[in-house]
Amino acid sequence: MSWDMHIKHFGQYLRIERSLSDNSIEAYLMDVTKLKQFMEMTHAKVTAQQVTPKQLQGFITYVNELGMSAHSQARILSGIKAFYKYLMFEELVDKDPTALMEGPKLGRKLPDTLEYHEIEKLLDAIDLSSPEGGRNRAMLEILYSSGLRVSELVNLKRTNIYYDLGFLRVVGKGNKERLVPIGRDAMKYLTIYLEEIRPLIPVKPDQEAFVFLNRRGRQLTRVMVFIIIKDLAEKIGLKKAISPHTFRHSFATHLIEGGADLRAVQEMLGHESITTTEIYTHLDRDYLKQVIREFHPRSGMVG
Repeated sequence: MSWDMHIKHFGQYLRIERSLSDNSIEAYLMDVTKLKQFMEMTHAKVTAQQVTPKQLQGFITYVNELGMSAHSQARILSGIKAFYKYLMFEELVDKDPTALMEGPKLGRKLPDTLEYHEIEKLLDAIDLSSPEGGRNRAMLEILYSSGLRVSELVNLKRTNIYYDLGFLRVVGKGNKERLVPIGRDAMKYLTIYLEEIRPLIPVKPDQEAFVFLNRRGRQLTRVMVFIIIKDLAEKIGLKKAISPHTFRHSFATHLIEGGADLRAVQEMLGHESITTTEIYTHLDRDYLKQVIREFHPRSGMVG
């Protein structure tokens, strides 16, 4: 029996045997669908009944690599455990591969993820009346809209912005390039910065290519981006320990929790597969834009 049929019957079981609400059923099915997507990428011929504890551990590691919080990982594992309890109940498997699996320690200190209302509060706290404020709004919108690493943000070149397509060309780890969608709000503030603010900065001769500059006309440093974000967090009284990477974590978490395809999130983050590079699937640009449009909280797209 295919993964899709198992998932369909699992949903019926949850509704009839467990009498769960539609929202709870949807959450469980989303969790199992994430496992299905991972298995299709890494062990395409393995059925739901053949999944091993080692493969399940690989899935949890993979979700962690994508930036999911410990709480979200624990919830996903709970959904997977419920699925295998169902398969045991139906006598479709002899052993439960999740039996000895433990979720992440919820008390352990992990990178904080921002709620969407916290993202909005941080963005709204930026003083747009100053040139630096306009630049900072563009930077943070891009961090959250496109999931960039801070090094990718400060090294972003003007020639890497494709206005008509609504994409950024990003140079990531190992000099590997990727195209990532940029949301309408992020593009709006980026355009305002480039057209109205940046022309007023006395740019140093060897710094012209970089998008984000300090007031002296030099490429913005990673440390400066950290300071800008920490100052904003203090301004709104945010107690979480945040950094530029928090925006990347939040980007991935909000997409995955909204139901986005794991492969699309992996590609936008610029992650190689943690299992093998040979199964890495290149997804077309239109599909990546569709994923952002459907699942990102600030989903207005360019193009």
